[in-house]
Amino acid sequence: MADWSSTQYLKFADERTRAARDLLAQVPLQAPRLVYDLGCGPGNSTELLIARYPEARIVGLDSSPDMLAKARQSYPHAHFIEGDLASWRPTEAPDLLFANAVFQWVPDHLEVLGRLLATLPEGGVLAVQMPDNLDEPSHVAMRATAAEGPWAVKLRKLGQPRDRLPSPATYYGALKPQAAQVDIWHTIYNHPLAGADGIVEWVKGTGLRPYIDPLDPDEREGYLARYRTRIAEAYPAASDGKVLLRFPRLFIVCVK
Repeated sequence: MADWSSTQYLKFADERTRAARDLLAQVPLQAPRLVYDLGCGPGNSTELLIARYPEARIVGLDSSPDMLAKARQSYPHAHFIEGDLASWRPTEAPDLLFANAVFQWVPDHLEVLGRLLATLPEGGVLAVQMPDNLDEPSHVAMRATAAEGPWAVKLRKLGQPRDRLPSPATYYGALKPQAAQVDIWHTIYNHPLAGADGIVEWVKGTGLRPYIDPLDPDEREGYLARYRTRIAEAYPAASDGKVLLRFPRLFIVCVK
């Protein structure tokens, strides 16, 4: 998959940052010393952490050079590093590991979360938010469109971009043995967007990328046209012309 695009991602910066705000509001720490923003992207979540904890040392980590370049440009006084969460470990014990919408892309992330939780001191916090939307029409349409047309064989060979999230009970059972407290909840957001084109633009920055990045320009244009038709059918317009993108997200806050 090609590098992430900070420009595409930030087209919906306010909406994407809302879940990070909601996650941070549930972190029970007053004055952490060292905070990692895992999967920091272009720094929109890092900005929240800086505002909440101005005295802390905050480090943003991401695997995307483009995202990190944007983050460094926007927040020159913060520290950002490149790393792969599948294997990364902090070099010293952090007080907070904060991860907004990144672990859904990490293979075997339940095992990775347990490994990261083990690096926290007593009282440290692991706070995670992940989209739980693979059964929403936006993503059902991605798979249906991928299965038809001249690109079908190419995309079938790539397999599914990411797996469904385990159940809340599975997360609780895996993380609670290491934690004094584990809170897990779902929130469903309903984002008003500018019609079918608004939804297509939203997912082009995230979930649609594994489907369109491998395609040549003509295939990509054809895929997007068929996908947009499905989206227009699945999301009827409201009286003001907007459509509501229903977006479930899973939240986990573990206190060591």
